[in-house]
Amino acid sequence: MNSLAEKEHLKGQVQMIYFDPPYGIKFSSNWQVSTRKRDVSDTKVEDVTPQPEQVKAFRDTWELGIHSYLTYVSATAQDYITHILEHLKTGGVQNCLQEQRITFDWLEEHPGEWLHAEAVHTDTNGTAQSTAISIGPQYDTVGRQWIEAAAKEAMRRIPKFDMLIVTGFAFEGYTADEETRMGPLTILPVKVSPELMVRELKNTGEGNLFMVFGEPDVEIERHQDDMVSLKLLGVDVYDPRKGLVHSNTPDDIACWFIDTAYNGEAFFVRHAYFTGADEPYKQLQRALNSEIDAEMWEALYRKESLPFAKPETGKIAVKVINHYGDEVMKEYRIL
Repeated sequence: MNSLAEKEHLKGQVQMIYFDPPYGIKFSSNWQVSTRKRDVSDTKVEDVTPQPEQVKAFRDTWELGIHSYLTYVSATAQDYITHILEHLKTGGVQNCLQEQRITFDWLEEHPGEWLHAEAVHTDTNGTAQSTAISIGPQYDTVGRQWIEAAAKEAMRRIPKFDMLIVTGFAFEGYTADEETRMGPLTILPVKVSPELMVRELKNTGEGNLFMVFGEPDVEIERHQDDMVSLKLLGVDVYDPRKGLVHSNTPDDIACWFIDTAYNGEAFFVRHAYFTGADEPYKQLQRALNSEIDAEMWEALYRKESLPFAKPETGKIAVKVINHYGDEVMKEYRIL
């Protein structure tokens, strides 16, 4: 590192350095740990690094080459799935209301392609609901293709599941509502808290680690000269226990954004507004530790958007974020 920084004059210019895994390394191998020492040889104790983490990373991991690497990837993926399922089993699934939490009577791993566990929970009528669980990728978003593949696998099982829960750290505009189903199978997208990226997180069963999210509730108003504006009514929240949707007020929303020319792929913030109760203006001042232009704030603190032209794409998208940092998005067609 010192050589790159000083001798190659790259200090302050490099953002990331990537090392390929050293395939085919045997346990007795040593490596050059200093640019000043060039006579390093294998099996010599004096050439061994004093740091055990480096010894393990270099020697133990890739001794069998690509086979060792693929074994490592498989084990890492399984560790991640087990980690998520352990917290899901104790914490359950909920929305923003404690009494609407799904708690599992039992949950066990399921050796499927898209399904990773099966569970049973009791609904508000006292009926046992058989549930399939699909754990989304650790470093990617969950899209419609993933959800449909998991649903098809769940539908093939006999006896059939009553519900499919799909977890993910991020979803591609997919929300839970009364229409989110495949045939008789209810599909429940559940957002995983970023806290679970930390494997050492203590499993207490507390906190909002698995949240059901709904969709923005907006009213589209049309004006002259092909201009439109939006009025934020709140956010529709899905009750996972009853299978019903109820609306929350804008006071439960921290901010909302509009992409006035949504292309169906990437969301670009073209309008940004703030809402919420409990004097968010003063809270933002404290967070930024600076003064905020009051007139500018008033222009942004609103539940009705400024007018904008009809999009050439025929589509807009609205994204809302609550006070917990959970975000939901919905696409609207404007013709």
